[in-house]
Amino acid sequence: MTKAAGTTVIAKHPIPHVRPRTLLKKADPAALHPAVLAEAERRAASLQLRIADAITAFAGSMWFVYLHIGLFAAWMLWIEPSPWPTLTLIVSLEAIFLSTFVMIGQNRQAAFQQSKADRDYREQETLLTENTELTRLIHVLSEEIHARVLAEVTAKQAPSAGETAG
Repeated sequence: MTKAAGTTVIAKHPIPHVRPRTLLKKADPAALHPAVLAEAERRAASLQLRIADAITAFAGSMWFVYLHIGLFAAWMLWIEPSPWPTLTLIVSLEAIFLSTFVMIGQNRQAAFQQSKADRDYREQETLLTENTELTRLIHVLSEEIHARVLAEVTAKQAPSAGETAG
């Protein structure tokens, strides 16, 4: 949360596909959902997941686009006089691998969302149980207070034994 000129701006939580080490270093742990922290720690601990995150992060950047524009232009202009068969093969293989990384990312995102939803559900159920118990206790206390007040009012209204004799 940051304050600027009397207004409060709440920073959005980092999205789960942010590189785990970056997330753990830059984010305030108190501002993150516990499921986000657990997922980032799990991903940071696995070499395979760190590699997948790095490839996915690079493949989803504009540098990836610029690199391919440069490589394809160089390939077509200077490396091969008839680049289409080889270039088509290379681009097809790259598309296969990149689509695999996209599916890995989607599976990871789905698993993360399910983990977060499960944790949120457990917390909400716990809060609902606590609130229900507090409501019952408040009801019991209210009935007790009502009974005592009613008893006091009835005792004040009832004529005492000395008043009826006179």
